[in-house]
Amino acid sequence: MRKQLQEISRQATSHLKLVLTLLAVFWFLEIIDQVLLGQLLNSFGIRPRTPIGLLGIVLAPFLHGNLAHLAANSVPFAVLTLLILARDPDEFWLVTVIVWLVSGLGVWLFAPANTIHIGASGVIFGYLGFLLFRGFFDRKLLSIAVAIFVGAVYGWVLLGVLPLQAGVSWQGHLFGLIGGAIAARVATHWQA
Repeated sequence: MRKQLQEISRQATSHLKLVLTLLAVFWFLEIIDQVLLGQLLNSFGIRPRTPIGLLGIVLAPFLHGNLAHLAANSVPFAVLTLLILARDPDEFWLVTVIVWLVSGLGVWLFAPANTIHIGASGVIFGYLGFLLFRGFFDRKLLSIAVAIFVGAVYGWVLLGVLPLQAGVSWQGHLFGLIGGAIAARVATHWQA
């Protein structure tokens, strides 16, 4: 029993270190962008249907409009990331790649021309979608319980997939959610 508790503690520490490292990168880049670069990095976001915009698919989740934007993304990013890592660290990387690509490509293909899309919210919506749909696809009690918990805590943000607020990339939210559903389906078969 003691070894099991030590292993759980070791894994939790490892997961927390990863989340804090990712958040540190987000914050470091945003502070540098705000203080030294005058938000120059934001120009490397997703620019729909342009060749340079493809680079934005990779970079956009690391870029934010300002510190308030990043602060709003930090807590849900940390919570949802930790929930996925607690389930299976290897699955986390699979989910992240699928969500990142589906969200980014969806924005690149369908968002209005002459816009720039930045922020981690597409990834956050992807993680939310993954946790919600994972219970549906694998039908395990723990996955269903996590889906209910996540739905109760963060379900209200699903309104973000609708074009209700100017200046908010609802396309990133929508395609992030779709990417999360795809990742849940893929992960269910991957584990089978």
